[in-house]
Amino acid sequence: MNVGVIDVGSNTIRLLLASVRGAELRVVEERTAWVQLGSDIAGQGAISEPRLEAASKAVAEFASEARRRGCMRIETLVASPGRQAENGSELRRRLEAASQTTVRVLRRDEEARLAYEGAVASMRISAKTVAVCDVGGGSTQLAIGIPGGGPTWLRSIDIGSLRLTAQAFGTDPPGKKAVAAARRLVSEQFDGLAFPLPKQALVVGGSARGLRRLLGTRTLGRDELQVAVRQLRKRPSSEIAAEHGIDQERARTLLGGALILAELELRLAVPLVVGRGGVREGAALALAAEQQSAA
Repeated sequence: MNVGVIDVGSNTIRLLLASVRGAELRVVEERTAWVQLGSDIAGQGAISEPRLEAASKAVAEFASEARRRGCMRIETLVASPGRQAENGSELRRRLEAASQTTVRVLRRDEEARLAYEGAVASMRISAKTVAVCDVGGGSTQLAIGIPGGGPTWLRSIDIGSLRLTAQAFGTDPPGKKAVAAARRLVSEQFDGLAFPLPKQALVVGGSARGLRRLLGTRTLGRDELQVAVRQLRKRPSSEIAAEHGIDQERARTLLGGALILAELELRLAVPLVVGRGGVREGAALALAAEQQSAA
């Protein structure tokens, strides 16, 4: 069964076309549009008209592509922009009109759960307990549970790579003092949370993929993340992007993502492993299961 998921985030809008057979998912096609809704939200609280138009155009094109490729079910998911923007309801209305799909603004716990289910389904997990960390542009989702049994602990924190970049970094590169201030901002967001300690931790999302390219490793332990932060605070994002084949916009927010992941690695007390899958894959599996149940 072919299904399509359009994921509207703070940095990007992404399309996943997938073939699902039972619990197995095969990616047919993926596409990305950089719209950066989160930049407007961080700067003015609401999404501007040009970015509303850009988002509407992207989801319309992606929905058309999904229909052309024979997807039986198509769903548009809106992550933190739908929750954080003052005009989040207008964003949803515009996306529904443009895509002619069901548009769902994800609750915090829904986003964390889908990321967990998509990541765990995409990898072989040997540990008894696993955490899945999804660092987005506007928020960070964390889910901890038992593979095969689903997540038992879910949290969503209102700090993401784009949001932190907008709040803490006035120059590119930002320098040592700005990084120290950003670390304090991140730590404050996580204070008060009592983390269950997992045996394994996966990290998904654009920051994780970018750091894997930067460092050349899937394992993001304390030493690796310190190396990443040191490089990113000293060098302009344009140099990082050109040298490592990272999108320019991703490179600009990569330091923010690295600082959030460093805090997560510290609190979870296990190295982070860059995983596959995430919210889109979790949603695709759920769509296929719903379709099969209805048949």
